[in-house]
Amino acid sequence: MGQLSERSAGTAWEHLRRLPVWLPPALLTLAVTLTGLGSAQLWRDELATWSAATRSPGDLARLAGTIDAATGPYYLLMHGWTTVFGDSTIALRAPAVLAMTVAAGLLAGLGARLVDRRGGLFAGLLFAVLPGTSRYGQEARPYALATMLAVLATVLLVTALRRPSWARWAGYAAAVVALGLIHLIALTLLAAHALVVLIAWWRGPAAAGVATRDHPSAERDRRVWRWLVAVVPVALLAGPLLVKARTQQSRQLNWVNLARLDDLTALPGGVAQSSVVGGLLVGVAALGAARLGRRALLPVSAVLLPVLLLFAAGTVVPLWVPRYLVFVVPFACLLAGAALAAVAAPAALVVVVLAGLLGLPDQAALRRTHEWPRSAPVDYAAAARVIADGQRPGDAVVYSPRHSWLFLDLGIEYHLGDPPRDVLVTENEVRRGDLWAAECPQPAQCLAGTTRVWLVVSGRHAEPLAAVSGAKGDALRTDFTVTQVWQRPGLTVALLTSRPDR
Repeated sequence: MGQLSERSAGTAWEHLRRLPVWLPPALLTLAVTLTGLGSAQLWRDELATWSAATRSPGDLARLAGTIDAATGPYYLLMHGWTTVFGDSTIALRAPAVLAMTVAAGLLAGLGARLVDRRGGLFAGLLFAVLPGTSRYGQEARPYALATMLAVLATVLLVTALRRPSWARWAGYAAAVVALGLIHLIALTLLAAHALVVLIAWWRGPAAAGVATRDHPSAERDRRVWRWLVAVVPVALLAGPLLVKARTQQSRQLNWVNLARLDDLTALPGGVAQSSVVGGLLVGVAALGAARLGRRALLPVSAVLLPVLLLFAAGTVVPLWVPRYLVFVVPFACLLAGAALAAVAAPAALVVVVLAGLLGLPDQAALRRTHEWPRSAPVDYAAAARVIADGQRPGDAVVYSPRHSWLFLDLGIEYHLGDPPRDVLVTENEVRRGDLWAAECPQPAQCLAGTTRVWLVVSGRHAEPLAAVSGAKGDALRTDFTVTQVWQRPGLTVALLTSRPDR
């Protein structure tokens, strides 16, 4: 049996080595991320993307002035995408699929340059089978695009250092600007780039792991100045966005806690979306770093410096969110690819397959729900079906809580083509330039004349009216009675009818 497996792996390697180095990882990533792309319904963050992307550019500008400025450029990009391709679950997630596919191909090419062809190929294949690649490659959020741009910017940096020209530095500058606009925290990657450029200037390109044919000191000096010029547009374009995002932090990240030391140990499992696979990746990557020696400078710093910078900032300001660091994963895979390139090809392929098999439970779970923990999904679609099946003309709907990151109203509206009248809304989220609508300060008056209300409450409640707080709850309990209750994962839907004595 072992001989058969080794022979099969050897045959697979013979087929792989004949293809362009970028093609197998790109195709494998495309196949994996397309599998079950629409299985998990949009989760809360993706509902925010849908809400923003379906607004006009003017409304998006107003939204960025209120909240989520850091994600504004991504929302604008998605606005253009949904205008052409629609807002179905698959359409909203397709850009992430394409981005992860390109990232895998670019990673293989980068590995071939920094290590060798085998190292690049195994790095790309390992990246393709990680559950995290599927998770963020199947999400309508900017993390997959940031991952692609991080690898692209690094490829262009290596190219510009090896064969300097203003055209190559201009390409690098464009990639870094795009990276910053898509995901501000990904600009921490520039610390790794700066380190490589400085060492290339101080001790020569070979010492930085990006050896070149030319080595005159004048050329090394030009590389430094050209890099500095290349990052100026980042400060000019992403700087104002950073300043604006800083003013919104207390509202945008009010759910984030300060970073603790044990958060670092949980990071590999968080970005890989599997503790076992994350641990395997770190172990193999450490072996690859030891094998590469000084050639490991770029990938090691591209992993460690963003992590350490965000962690240091996160101990002072609530910023530490593992998914914000997904863009470092390809560089960890590059180091792992270097370790796998040192062993026989069939054995390396077995490690890649093992990583894929270990991640299968997580791969299956993330295709059921993107919520965390995955044992607590929020089934907006099921709740919407309840309302659709029993809705009558003149019905109203009420959400509790309204101002919640669960976005109960967005979840129901996305799945319900013609939702009941949102009776308590005085100004919707689009007009407010926000992600939440404004509700009537005197609910009893706004509910007057309504005979049937669909109440949607977060969580499971045998008595949903008791879960509604404040004046809204008082008005509902005074004027309505519960006719029927439906409990769906993460949500409770109740049909309320007006009391006969109203």
